[in-house]
Amino acid sequence: MEFKKSPDGGWGWVIVLVSFFTQFLCYGSPLSVGVLYIEWLDVFGEGKGKTAWVGSLASGVGLLASPVCSLCVSSFGARSVTIFSGFMVAGGLMLSSFAPNIYFLLFSYGIVVGLGCGLLYTATVTITCQYFDSRRGLALGLISTGSSVGLFIYAALQRMLIEFYGLDGCLLIVGALALNILACGSLMRPLQASDCPLPEKTALENVAETYSIYSEKEKNLEENIPILEKSYSSEEECKDTLANGDWKQDSLLHKNSTSITHTKEPETYKKKVAEQTYFCKQLAKRKWQLYKNYCGETVSLFKNKVFSALFIAIFLFDIGGFPPSLLMEDVARSLNVKEEEFFMSLISIIGIMMAVGKLLLGILADFKWINTLYLYVATLIIMGLALCAIPFAKSYVTLALLSAILGFLTGNWSIFPYVTTNTVGIEKLANAYGILMFFAGLGNSLGPPIVGWFYDWTQTYDIAFYFSGFCVLLGGFILLLAALPSSDTCNNKLPKPTPTTFLYKVASNV
Repeated sequence: MEFKKSPDGGWGWVIVLVSFFTQFLCYGSPLSVGVLYIEWLDVFGEGKGKTAWVGSLASGVGLLASPVCSLCVSSFGARSVTIFSGFMVAGGLMLSSFAPNIYFLLFSYGIVVGLGCGLLYTATVTITCQYFDSRRGLALGLISTGSSVGLFIYAALQRMLIEFYGLDGCLLIVGALALNILACGSLMRPLQASDCPLPEKTALENVAETYSIYSEKEKNLEENIPILEKSYSSEEECKDTLANGDWKQDSLLHKNSTSITHTKEPETYKKKVAEQTYFCKQLAKRKWQLYKNYCGETVSLFKNKVFSALFIAIFLFDIGGFPPSLLMEDVARSLNVKEEEFFMSLISIIGIMMAVGKLLLGILADFKWINTLYLYVATLIIMGLALCAIPFAKSYVTLALLSAILGFLTGNWSIFPYVTTNTVGIEKLANAYGILMFFAGLGNSLGPPIVGWFYDWTQTYDIAFYFSGFCVLLGGFILLLAALPSSDTCNNKLPKPTPTTFLYKVASNV
């Protein structure tokens, strides 16, 4: 598909605004699910590990399905995907209010809402990257703050709704609010070339494709028509073998009388069959070639060592970095920190600082003198150290301080698309981002249950957060080693001036 040059403004700011509200409405409840997590523990009486699956699936399923989400956005466009996903998120939230057990919640809240959020995230990021180039970091930072502001507001909103209307009423109201995603999706105008209403390929591809189509069409018509002619010729041969002596004259007259019907009906029938056969073969070839190219481009991405390290880092980051936003409220309760001491809920602190982090890190990513990959690595290493410090927090003040640090560093989600684009290029962004989000979803799905199981076994969160911090630190150091310039790269760059100098000397002597 051919797109216009990124306008870096204009209608792009409308895209930023509606993408902000889309992420606000769809991610507000899943990211602040820690408020609901405590209620589900009391209502269903299940273990912390099993109950944590609901929130982890809500954030992980959409990311696990990122390759499919990317394919849907590429095939149907951001606008159609956003409108369809709005129904999914709203329906899943409303359906969760009728959940009789934890297993029903795993489907309605974990899978339905999670898949809808994954589709919406891919749609908003993709269309924003299309509308912005030089200001892409700022634009991605602005839209990604929508989920953080949603976390901040929905944490307090859901707590208030539970007090007034109960858990079921809270989910119904939140689901009704999610229907506003449909209005946001209607404003996502696709950035297509104005002179071609339908998507077209480049001129070079069109010439080659046209040549192949005509050559295959002639070939296929020649292949298909003889098959039909054989059936009619066989009938005529049978008549000729039966004809003897005087009957030859009659058979010739019979052939002449029926020549008109044989030249009309069979010829029309043969052409229709040939055209249908040709169309089916071309359609099958085209679809197979698209899937083959998609798989080939996806596999070729892993030849880039930075990309390979990036998917390992994002997997380990989500295993260790996601549980605090889900479990921090329960951590405070396990330390007997009273709610009266709370100046602000810990989840709200994470949410507001995440919004600040996404905005500031997105702005920093636009500075040319800052390497976004090294900036991302720095956030991983500092976050790993902060996670290891959680077991030493014994009061609300220290928990609030660590929550603020973790929230700010989790804002590195705003620069992650920027890092991915710089690593693989804008033309491969959809394929690469789908793979990376798949591994991020896998980490999101496994992280909170693992931490919950650690608590069920040890009755403390200490070992769990040591494990989380180690995972994030390991991912940061792996990515750092891959990002550092290797000696082979330096050696390959050194010999380049030598041939130029030699050629210049030879030319001067002549």
